[in-house]
Amino acid sequence: MERETPELAAPATFLREEEGASPESVRARFERMIRRVQAEVCAELEAVEGGARDGGGGGALFREDAWTRPGGGGGISRVLQGGRVFEKAAVNVSVVYGVMPPEAYRAARPEAAAAAAAGGEKAGPVAFFAAGISSVIHPVNPFAPTMHFNYRYFETEAPKDAPGAPRQWWFGGGTDLTPSYIIEEDIKHFHSVQKQTCDKFDPGFYPRFKKWCDDYFYIKHRGERRGVGGIFFDDLSDYDQETLLQFATECADSVLPAYIPIIERRKDIPFTEEHKAWQQLRRGRYVEFNLVYDRGTTFGLKTGGRIESILVSLPLTARWEYDHKPEVGSEEWKLLDTCINPREWI
Repeated sequence: MERETPELAAPATFLREEEGASPESVRARFERMIRRVQAEVCAELEAVEGGARDGGGGGALFREDAWTRPGGGGGISRVLQGGRVFEKAAVNVSVVYGVMPPEAYRAARPEAAAAAAAGGEKAGPVAFFAAGISSVIHPVNPFAPTMHFNYRYFETEAPKDAPGAPRQWWFGGGTDLTPSYIIEEDIKHFHSVQKQTCDKFDPGFYPRFKKWCDDYFYIKHRGERRGVGGIFFDDLSDYDQETLLQFATECADSVLPAYIPIIERRKDIPFTEEHKAWQQLRRGRYVEFNLVYDRGTTFGLKTGGRIESILVSLPLTARWEYDHKPEVGSEEWKLLDTCINPREWI
């Protein structure tokens, strides 16, 4: 993949010229959606943080880095760190044209790659297009949960079906919550918003994608989940493109209603050094999952993606203690027990 070129300001579109002239294409509409959502989420987080673009408020603001690649594509990384409410918050969008080596294709499409291999085909390099928005928000207060969301559209670009990698399109994404403490009011609110969004399209979506989320964010070497879940889906192409584009849009638009009320309730709760230490231990679990198991991280690293954007999901601080075990029955133990034994929240 070509190296990125820093830009003083983001262009109107990151699509290649011939595609940018087709404003109603799925690629063009998805790019417009993710850039709109990025702007809305950043504006809302700055408002919660207490920052102001006119110089008042005193809270932290997002730093923006825009970049392009000579062959087309680019992205915008927006990062806020060291704030009063948010230790670190990142909201990134990208439009990428590239070529997947076989191992990256297997990471992106494990089921399809396995099926092709079972048929005796060996996948070669595959040209692809991908666009997406990805965000991770790590608050300062241990009683305010971390939230992650990611929505993406993907196409393989082979002009003919390449061996082991037929030309395909799919959507993926999800929104999930990672608290340090179980506050049922918050978790039930979060899951109820996910269910309401899913139910607009298919009543089977929420139970299907909730279980998928619990299964995906599993830290195998720890025997526990990263958090309390939400929804997650990948390789989704079993509906028409228009329906799934609208579904991804509705999911992205539900992020703020799901999360901001929780942050407003919890950002100013008093906490102790012990609460903070437990939050840092849970942040360590977050790092372990993202670096060892997350498909987006491994895909980005294998395809030569922009490293600062790939690793921006990691918290500013984390902690590891040897053989740490919370006291049975404690609030910390309740969180760990929930991560080991996922619950139904609604």
